[in-house]
Amino acid sequence: MASQQQSAPKRSPLATKLRILNQIAFDRRNTRLFSQLFYRSTGSEPEEYAKWYFNNLVWQDTTWMGIETYKSPCDMWNYQEILFSLKPSLVIEFGTAFGGSAIYWASVMRQIGNPFKVLSVDIDHKLLRPQARRDLDVEFVEASSASPEVAERIRQLRSEYPGKVWAILDSDHSMDHVLAEMKLLRPLLSRGDYLVVEDSLLNGHPVAPEWGPGPYEAIEAYEKEFPDDYTHDSARENKFGWSFAPYGFLIRN
Repeated sequence: MASQQQSAPKRSPLATKLRILNQIAFDRRNTRLFSQLFYRSTGSEPEEYAKWYFNNLVWQDTTWMGIETYKSPCDMWNYQEILFSLKPSLVIEFGTAFGGSAIYWASVMRQIGNPFKVLSVDIDHKLLRPQARRDLDVEFVEASSASPEVAERIRQLRSEYPGKVWAILDSDHSMDHVLAEMKLLRPLLSRGDYLVVEDSLLNGHPVAPEWGPGPYEAIEAYEKEFPDDYTHDSARENKFGWSFAPYGFLIRN
């Protein structure tokens, strides 16, 4: 005798996906499964976004506490995580511009709560905003970031604020200048200190292919001469998929 039981209605592919989505909703352990079900990465998204962000000059319309800060927000979030983990006593910034990033470093460091100093160096302070100058935790120095007097001031501050150092290079983006900055810092940084070489995305890495040798090439040249000085923090560099500092997250050995 034939069965009187009716077969269950067949679910559509969309209904199946919605059912699975309902099961995994709010479960962070399954976010990768969600991504696999609903999205297929081509692998080119980070590079394309970097090009879009850079070429549309969004970075020129980015501020911290009302002061222009020519950075990637992804990098800035990453930097504060590094600062909290490292807990440096001295922050060195080459390339002040408007002063927004210097104030950002000071803001983060104050939340950490340990004694610290931010040293921000630029060849001139024509762009430096008055509200940035008022921050007592930041010392603004008007000089070439590759000059002996800057090296001497760093030595003095290392003595006054013993501990770890976090340094970021964001001034003249020519290869020769960045290489000179890296060599200046070589005897001044110790094991475990952190160095970020920004704007290594220039010269086709992946933006501005016409730029010419810049920060990326400076890192390569430095490592050819001093191959054992730094370890690349690739996990940090790639955390948000893209950065203004590709190949430029460096931990001193």
